[in-house]
Amino acid sequence: MNSNVPFRGIIAYPITPFTADNAVDLPTYRRLVERLVTSGSHGIAPLGSTGVLPYLTDEERDAITEATLQQVAGRVPVLVGVSHLTTTGVVRHARFAEQAGAAAVMVIPMSYWKLTDDEIFRHYDRVASAISVPIMAYNNPATGGLDMSPALLKRLLEIPNITMIKESTGDVQRMQALRQLLGEDVAFYNGSNPLALAAFAAGATGWCTAAPNLIPELNVDLYKAMQRQDLATARQLFYQQFELLQFIVAKGLPRAIRAGLQLQGQEAGELRAPLQPLSKAEQQELGSILERVQLPVSVG
Repeated sequence: MNSNVPFRGIIAYPITPFTADNAVDLPTYRRLVERLVTSGSHGIAPLGSTGVLPYLTDEERDAITEATLQQVAGRVPVLVGVSHLTTTGVVRHARFAEQAGAAAVMVIPMSYWKLTDDEIFRHYDRVASAISVPIMAYNNPATGGLDMSPALLKRLLEIPNITMIKESTGDVQRMQALRQLLGEDVAFYNGSNPLALAAFAAGATGWCTAAPNLIPELNVDLYKAMQRQDLATARQLFYQQFELLQFIVAKGLPRAIRAGLQLQGQEAGELRAPLQPLSKAEQQELGSILERVQLPVSVG
């Protein structure tokens, strides 16, 4: 695998569990990461939206980064989220992740004030100058508050160690346009769960997703089917999990994944306020969906 593009396939996002007294629950976190590694995920990505990165202190983020890399122990590459409102903050977390052994870091521009394209470019350029590991530029206007155009994403690739693009707008036309604009040699990743099939069809290198916490085999089998160009099986696998993918996005990834893990008998810790658990009715709906999703599927 190209060292500048260390990720292919299913990149799994763990949740960050908390104890009853609102501390990060590292023992539970390690168990959840181990489960993701042993269930076949091709990479682990702590401190994304699923891991409630903005709700953590600097020290908690450091602890999660170290715990992930220690638990994974080199079995799969680790992509650490290092986003922050300030450039100085991103540089601080990116350096820590690199020193801890991360294969790459992911950066989403986060903003209270709307940033110009030049400000975003300078933000990434300063981070890239501070580290040597590859960077995944992450576009998710729903969480970051900024929508980077395909033209800006292409411009970011002028920065030498920005080698990967993650697109999460949920717009399949944007995904297709991005592939055409960037060319076949640029690694881009799907971050919109309901678009997984369309993204792979458009040439996505991988799928960054929280879904492996609940249905790892289906996620991995979908990727394998697309790799061997077995489109009939891929469609069957995708639509088998589509209802769940829609649910976890609609209800919020940390809430929904925690509830799903508990329904599967896994300890998943507490949420950090202001996040609250799914309602009893939502938990029942999720349980029904999981039962339907787990029906056997024929994989060619």
